[in-house]
Amino acid sequence: MKGLILSGGKGTRLYPLTYTRAKQLIPVANKPILFRVIEAIVDAGISEIGIVIGDTGPEIRQTVGDGSRWGITVTYIPQDEPLGLAHAVKISRDFLGDDRFVMFLGDNVIQGGIHRLITDFDQHPEWNSQIVLTRVEQPEQYGVAKLAADGRVELLIEKPKTPPSDLALVGIYMFDSNVFKATEAIKPSSRGELEITDAIQWLLDHGYTVYPHIHQGWWIDTGQPGDMLEANSKVLEELVPVIIGSVDAASEIDSRVTVQAGAEVINSKIQGPAIIGEHTRVVDSYIGPFTSVYHDVVIENCEIDRSIVLEHSVLRDINVRIHDSLIGRHALVQKSAYRPKSLKLNLGDHSKVGL
Repeated sequence: MKGLILSGGKGTRLYPLTYTRAKQLIPVANKPILFRVIEAIVDAGISEIGIVIGDTGPEIRQTVGDGSRWGITVTYIPQDEPLGLAHAVKISRDFLGDDRFVMFLGDNVIQGGIHRLITDFDQHPEWNSQIVLTRVEQPEQYGVAKLAADGRVELLIEKPKTPPSDLALVGIYMFDSNVFKATEAIKPSSRGELEITDAIQWLLDHGYTVYPHIHQGWWIDTGQPGDMLEANSKVLEELVPVIIGSVDAASEIDSRVTVQAGAEVINSKIQGPAIIGEHTRVVDSYIGPFTSVYHDVVIENCEIDRSIVLEHSVLRDINVRIHDSLIGRHALVQKSAYRPKSLKLNLGDHSKVGL
């Protein structure tokens, strides 16, 4: 069995962070989301992974490499235009061949991994596809599955006005090679894309077997800032905390905090779950729960909670608490020397600030 990860999206809903970085490489609990996806597939016993890439392909290639750090092989599959998930499957045929495979969206975070899913599909060679579903509160906002009495998937409906169930599609799919018949047969949707829901419905309409895997834990599509922060919070809660860096005697660190190698915590208080990245320096500050501070950051005389701070940023002498924030790479946030007191901000397009 092989793995296929889709990492071709531009991440427009995460602007301005994704103007200069692939959204799949933004870290959650100090590990890029794409790395978490790769590890979930590797942990399920798969050693050949194809990654579909778009405009951000060079950065993904450079960061992921050839897969040797995980003991696997990685093949890159360029997608010239974002023409849909089924199109990504279609252009991956040379890599996939006749093998059964799992397809995983590269910006999704899921609790508990996919080992059970892979095992189920392996043990049922008669299944042509298996799709992951989860119960949601507002199914009209998702692709929704209707199940038959025998448990098989009967119908898929995209954002139905009257949902037939509360079972929404998660971005994880299992297929055998019959899916290529579907990707060749379906036509682009009204938005000009080959939709994976149309491909699965084609399989159903033509007598192929599609079974559901109902996921019981949490699942988050990290496409928006609020979702990214929620995913960060969920993963932080699951981390096994460890302190490798230095924490001085004047600091107070609770038992749910990770301090990575080379980090320094000086005269500060950190409440977990939280993680402080490699070679980061925290001085005279408060770091609150559900906060991830990435590598080579400086935080001095600040308060921050439920936020993500990316590498090489500096936060210094800020007299208001930073909360629910995403702060990009090489950012500088500090108190202004000008009077009267004011906030002086240089923000990228599509930024949102709550003060």
